[in-house]
Amino acid sequence: MKKTLVAVALFVFALSAAQAQKLTGAGATFPYPMYSKWFAEYSAAHPGVEINYQSIGSGGGIRQVTSGLVDFGASDMPMTDQMLAESPIKLMHIPTVLGAVVPIFNVPGVTDLRFSPDVLADIYLGKINNWNDARIAKDNPGVKLPDQKITVVHRSDGSGTSFIFTDYLSKVSPEWKGGPGSGTSPNWPVGVGGKGNEGVAGLVRQLPGAIGYVELIYALQNHISYGGLRNASGNWVKASIEGVTAAAAGVKMPADFRISITNAPGATAYPISSFTYLLIPTHPKNMANEKVLRDMLSWIINSGESEASSLSYAPLPQSVAAKVLKAVYTLPQ
Repeated sequence: MKKTLVAVALFVFALSAAQAQKLTGAGATFPYPMYSKWFAEYSAAHPGVEINYQSIGSGGGIRQVTSGLVDFGASDMPMTDQMLAESPIKLMHIPTVLGAVVPIFNVPGVTDLRFSPDVLADIYLGKINNWNDARIAKDNPGVKLPDQKITVVHRSDGSGTSFIFTDYLSKVSPEWKGGPGSGTSPNWPVGVGGKGNEGVAGLVRQLPGAIGYVELIYALQNHISYGGLRNASGNWVKASIEGVTAAAAGVKMPADFRISITNAPGATAYPISSFTYLLIPTHPKNMANEKVLRDMLSWIINSGESEASSLSYAPLPQSVAAKVLKAVYTLPQ
């Protein structure tokens, strides 16, 4: 009897192992807190499904998914026409949430700062290199700024967060646009590099006088001060779910979902806002995994979006979510 029970148990275990679906993904650190929550909840609600996501940066995610090393990639930067044409694997961009990139700082004795677009660009160009610079002081009347050198911190890896940040700088600074330009790995004029949003946050926290840029949740979780910005309408705003939502309001979403919303118009729009994307193969090699991936994407749009604000991301506008869901349903099943 015991032998029979053991045999049955082994059979059930072997059957469940055979039925288990393991999805692998890699890419952006920008949405990693949100993806960690979603993937864990989806796996818990779907026994036998395991999702392994590696937060390695958007550049790494694009490389891995276009090389067929993972079931899906993730990027804050929409792939260019050339990148899509050169990829041996045909991909679909699926926007998941919106987020904000914020300028974080570690200035002794200062907890709140404001940055004009040109000032922020010139700090990263190395043209403003001390915290008591007259242009910073002009934006911050009444703030006692120390005579301290600015240490610029940027990403060391290929980063969608860097793309969002430099896409914004390119729109507000002709010198930045004609120099480093926008991209996941620009030629930074000055500064030190940190790997991932986590690495940039860690360096800024450790280095008095440092300034960096991270997704909002990393500033909040690490209790790092972050500055306000003057938006395209001339108003001072700090990053918020409402400000990110305002940046996406009225956006004319293209059929392939690839769009930039940095420096968006609107009285309350936060200027360094962005969609983030999952990169999904349209002709997968593993159909079983693709079915699970399709179901997971449907779950994210139908159920996961309501949780976005709990981690300071903005959910997709309803009109965009409806279009995304239609695109998901075109995937193989």
